[in-house]
Amino acid sequence: TGCPKRNALRAPLKHPLRPVRGSEIRIEDKTLDLSLSPEYEAFRDQVAGLLQDNQQKAPTQADRGIKNQRRQDWHKWLIENGLAARTIPKEYGGYGAAPDILKSRIIAEEFARTGLPKGIANQGVSMLVPTLLELGTEEQKQAYIRPTLHGEMIWCQGYSEPGAGSDLASLTTKGEIDGDDYVINGQKIWTSTAKQADMIFCLVRTEPDAKKHHGISYLIFSMDTPGIEVRPLVDMTMNANFNEVFFTDVRVPRDQIVGAPGKGWQVANATLTHERGMLGDPNAAKTRLLAIADLMQKETINGERLIDNPVFRDRLVALQARVYAMQANGLRVMSNRIKGDSAGMAGLIIKLQGCELNHELARLAIDAMGEFGLLYGDTPYLRDFGEWQAKYMYDLGLIIGGGTAQIQKNIISERGLGMPREPRPAAA
Repeated sequence: TGCPKRNALRAPLKHPLRPVRGSEIRIEDKTLDLSLSPEYEAFRDQVAGLLQDNQQKAPTQADRGIKNQRRQDWHKWLIENGLAARTIPKEYGGYGAAPDILKSRIIAEEFARTGLPKGIANQGVSMLVPTLLELGTEEQKQAYIRPTLHGEMIWCQGYSEPGAGSDLASLTTKGEIDGDDYVINGQKIWTSTAKQADMIFCLVRTEPDAKKHHGISYLIFSMDTPGIEVRPLVDMTMNANFNEVFFTDVRVPRDQIVGAPGKGWQVANATLTHERGMLGDPNAAKTRLLAIADLMQKETINGERLIDNPVFRDRLVALQARVYAMQANGLRVMSNRIKGDSAGMAGLIIKLQGCELNHELARLAIDAMGEFGLLYGDTPYLRDFGEWQAKYMYDLGLIIGGGTAQIQKNIISERGLGMPREPRPAAA
């Protein structure tokens, strides 16, 4: 995670992708000038200086555990200096700055340029916090946002069920009223971080006689509540990244609900919007792109650097164009959000395009490593701790998780393009 001296970071590099400065993009011998005002250039220098002077605090590859203290300390430092949770109000544990698209872009560019890790992005920070800011009560904001932002409270998401994945509204986990509590019985599946989580935000059917998309409530409660059983699910990365969660007479106070009883579908969709943005983050894709460009300067075929090989170079530049397009789309979404407008089609494509792009980036990295890209496990020839192999396999799952690619395409066609709805299967 170390980065070169600041002056070295500003110098031109020997491949065509990395920005010379945030205001210039050099491709071969041509430079596109995107000069910023002195105010924003001063802000860039401030961000670059902060990252340069504090890079020793950054977590290493070995510090990526969910509850790793160094990772949490780094995230808190980022918040204190306005490099994470930048626009979240101070009273809830954020930095409290006004929204500014260019400053957000500059921060993202500096992280990509230095290769230093950004702040924590997970179900709590990236999905629940913005949901509570939008729809939570003041008591919920005060109780949950600060410890979640600071990595002290880990969350998992209780959405999918064995019979309700892509058709989430078919969920059957039920919550029956008993005095001041909901008594919950049912099962969730594909629940990331459930084994490590302190809390869960969970969709439960509380009005069984209501129509399919109604009668669902959005509850938040502790994973230590009696009656919860977690069973890990090992995926093809050979790690238990997902879990099954079983609820047996789990009692949850009725006031631990976000939104109104039976109106959880609307809250759930707000969370899903933030989840898709997290999974399709274009700034994370750019960090990957630059890491692959560095990798291709080191790997060789018959003594020739891969960056100089026309086939691999074409693949890299084609992915570069897609990353920059996704970044531009991200700015459009951010602009609409600041103005209070719907992101429209720009928001609908993020998850589909982002997850497929990330998988293709990982595939290029695997191919660039040649036979070493096939290695997995404990071997001295493993590159980057096997990070690219793990990403390649895990990202394939993310094309399915959070809404399959097929479902995303239906959403884009029906809601974005106004095409007819997909025909329903005939009743048996």
